[in-house]
Order: sequence, then structure tokens, then C-alpha cells
Amino acid sequence: MLAWLLWPASLAFRAAVFLRRALYRLRLLPSARVDVPVIVVGNLVVGGSGKTPLALWIAVHLLRAGWSPGIVSRGYGAAIDAPREVTLTSEASEVGDEPILLARRSGCPVWVGPDRARVIHALREKHPDVDVVVLDDGLQHYRLRRDVEIAVVDARGFGNGQLLPAGPLREPVARLRTVGAVIAHGADKARLAALAPGVPVFGMRLEGETLHRMTDARDRRPLKALAGRAVHAVAAIGNPNRFFLHLVRAGAKPRLHPFPDHHPLRAEDLDFGDILPVVMTEKDAVKLRGVAQPNWWVLPVQAAPDHGFGPWLLQQLGGAKNR
Repeated sequence: MLAWLLWPASLAFRAAVFLRRALYRLRLLPSARVDVPVIVVGNLVVGGSGKTPLALWIAVHLLRAGWSPGIVSRGYGAAIDAPREVTLTSEASEVGDEPILLARRSGCPVWVGPDRARVIHALREKHPDVDVVVLDDGLQHYRLRRDVEIAVVDARGFGNGQLLPAGPLREPVARLRTVGAVIAHGADKARLAALAPGVPVFGMRLEGETLHRMTDARDRRPLKALAGRAVHAVAAIGNPNRFFLHLVRAGAKPRLHPFPDHHPLRAEDLDFGDILPVVMTEKDAVKLRGVAQPNWWVLPVQAAPDHGFGPWLLQQLGGAKNR
């Protein structure tokens, strides 16, 4: 019923999206091109779909192929008005939670800011060896021209198929026909191939089977050690159910504590009045590292795309540099 009430507003949003994209395509609105290839990893729906793990995988894959990637992000959840470098000591309140995760895991320079073109220029001034940029989110950031567009679709699909505010879509589903590749993260590959004829569709899953104790990262346990045990499961991500189901499949009995995406978690949010293990995502752990408790555990995950995706990506860039 609510979707029907919001349908007129959704139509107006659709018209605005169409007009905005058309103005950029006709060069009536300015868009900047930088002097290195730009790979955009994004999605059509509001909320997370696995973009950040995929962006991390891409950066590491390019490093191994002889490229020197940099990573750029908006830095959601932080008040940023100018390009800023992310370091291992950065706070999530200053640069966002996902950029810290990317900086820790990638070994690449990571910068944040609202104007991605300005951020890339600042990044390359300090790191002139960077020869390709991976943009974590930004499919709709048309102010920056891009060389490769990758759209991630997870198991939620497209909801009711309506654009904001009547539905979850930022752009119409037809936008998939214009991207370079579609990544099916638990979504139906055959359906996506039908929606985007001629666009390659690759599958992807998230893997994570080892827990780290937050107060001592050297203390590691297999996720299966939680089988049959009650635990508190905390997730402030776009799709917390994906994390919760991962724990259930490992045999754990989670008590669910979902929070809004990018929620600024505090120690009191995780005070559940007992000493049961508290398991959280790595994205959430970066916000709590200064107040970690011995019964808090982190489950890092890694993207695992289909084997054909890596060669396809390198082909878009002209191949590996270490061949």
C-alpha cells in the first residue's frame, strides 16, 4: 500500500534520473576524466550488496598482475569535505568504516571524499605510481568518467522493481544493459543475463571461515567452533541477514542484533548482559577497536568471483603488466 502512495514520487525520481544521465551523456553537465583507467564497482539498489569485498578483490588481483592500483571511496558515515588519505590509524568517524577495511587489507593507497575526480587527483599527486583506480561505489557518480563499470546484484534482487522512494532502486533495472559486467552475488545468473543481453554475468560468493578475537588477533578459531553454541550476532551492514545466515550455516545459534548500515556502533550497543561470544563483521569491528572486549570476535570475509572474471577484467585494461 505504501509503495502505491509513493508511486508518483517514484515517477518523478525516475524522470530526474533519466534527465540527469542524459545531460551527462550529452556533455551538457560537466564530467571529469582522469589520466588513468577508472574501474567503478557499484549497484542499483540502496544498501550493500558485496561491493566493498569485490573492490578489495579487484585491487589485490590487479596488484598481482603488475598494476599499481589506488582505491577511492565516498567515505559514508563521515563528514568529509575534501580529499583525504586513509591510514591504518584513521578513525571510522573521520573517513568511514569501509575505507579503513580497504586500507588494512589491500596494501594500496586509499583515499576518500565526495568529489571522486578531486580525490583521484590528490591521490596521484602523493602516489604518482598509481596507474589504475578502483572506485568502491559510484555507479551513479557521473561527474567522473569511467572505463569499466561493474554492477553487483545480490540475492535481494531489485525488490519491488520500483525506484526511490516507492522501492529500493537508484536507477532502473535497464541500466544493467550499459555496464561492462554484472556480478551475481547470490542472484540468479540466468535472469540477470536475460535482463542484460550481451553483458557478461559472473557469479560471486563471500568466503569466511576463521574468527579473530578482537583483543588479540593472534587468537583464531574456525567458525565451526561455534556449532551448537548461542552467540550474539551484530551487523551494521546493508544486508545483515546475509551475515546472520552465514553463521547459521556454520551451525551457530545466533541471537540477532541488526543495526542500520554504517551505524556508529558504541560499546554500550554490544552490552547484552551476559558473557556469550559476540560475533561481528570486519566492517563493524573497525568502529570498536578502541573498546574491544575479550568475548568479541570478528569474522573477515573475502570475495570469490567466478574464475573467468579476473581474465575478463585484465582484458578490459589491456592485459597484465607483469607478463
